[in-house]
Amino acid sequence: MKSGSFRNFKNGFETVNNGQGSSQNPKGSAGKIAAIVVIVLAVIFLAVNSAYEIKEQEQAVLITLGKAQAVTEPGLHFKIPFIQQVRKVNTTIQGFSIGYSTDNNELNEEESLMITSDFNFIDVDFYVEYRYSDPVKAVYASKAPLDILKNISQSCIRTVIGSYPVDDVLTTGKNEIQSSIREMILDRLAQQDIGIQLVNITIQDSEPPTQQVMEAFKAVETAKQRKETSLNNANKYRNEQLPSAQARADGIIKDAEAQKTERINEATAQVARFNSMYAEYIKNPVITKQRMFYETMEDVLPDLKVIIESPSGSMQTIYPIESFTGTEEDNTVESSASGNGTGENNGAGTAEDSTLPQE
Repeated sequence: MKSGSFRNFKNGFETVNNGQGSSQNPKGSAGKIAAIVVIVLAVIFLAVNSAYEIKEQEQAVLITLGKAQAVTEPGLHFKIPFIQQVRKVNTTIQGFSIGYSTDNNELNEEESLMITSDFNFIDVDFYVEYRYSDPVKAVYASKAPLDILKNISQSCIRTVIGSYPVDDVLTTGKNEIQSSIREMILDRLAQQDIGIQLVNITIQDSEPPTQQVMEAFKAVETAKQRKETSLNNANKYRNEQLPSAQARADGIIKDAEAQKTERINEATAQVARFNSMYAEYIKNPVITKQRMFYETMEDVLPDLKVIIESPSGSMQTIYPIESFTGTEEDNTVESSASGNGTGENNGAGTAEDSTLPQE
């Protein structure tokens, strides 16, 4: 190369000196320019294909003769052209929708229409967030890892929605449903091991599929709210009435216990009295019988007056019961004549019948 260049330079110098022309051969000059251009383009092509840049939110897979290697450090890197290849992977959190389109927010019934455990149809929309956790597996473990994640998500969503009643899907069970779906998707992704990670899945909207059904569900919700209101009012009334009822019940129980104690004590006293009387009765039965008879008469007939007809049948004499008990009280004697219908006091009759025969 060096001797040829020198020879060309020498010939050109001699041509100039001989005055044969002010320029070289046009064909030779054009070939040289083309060669220089080709060389420059080749150098630029090799330079461009031997360097690549990784951004802060990216990772790359460097492929050398079919062997993959992850490159995670951001910045400028070099490779061997035509021997090594680079495939970049975005590691930021990304997402896709299920049941609706994010472009125009239109419903996709093929994805959103589902059936619940109580055999009701319902439209449910989800948004799935994911990120690539392993760039090498994301490139080589499957042809379309994002499609696999979407199919797994739809399968898990329908499985979980089918195990809940429609009321839970519409109202109170959304958080529990989201958690169940997320756990199921994570388990399936761990089995597939495709280098993609689920970040979160959320229910965007859930509603009945038709307007008539939606109105029916609204009526059901209104009835449920009324039911809750009635239950709250009933519980409030119960809480207000229970303390007073409990107080009354406690008072009745205490009165009953007091009466029980009183009657037990009274019965115990009567038993003790009977036992003492029985002990005296054993000692002298006749006297005890008489005393018990008199005491009973005092209790049963305290104000009774005894009327005794005279043997002649013409007079009545009234004696108080105190005379039977041996009390020292004055006896009141009332006499009346049966023939003339007028009452007169008879001193003789009173004197004769004022005393009773003793046993």
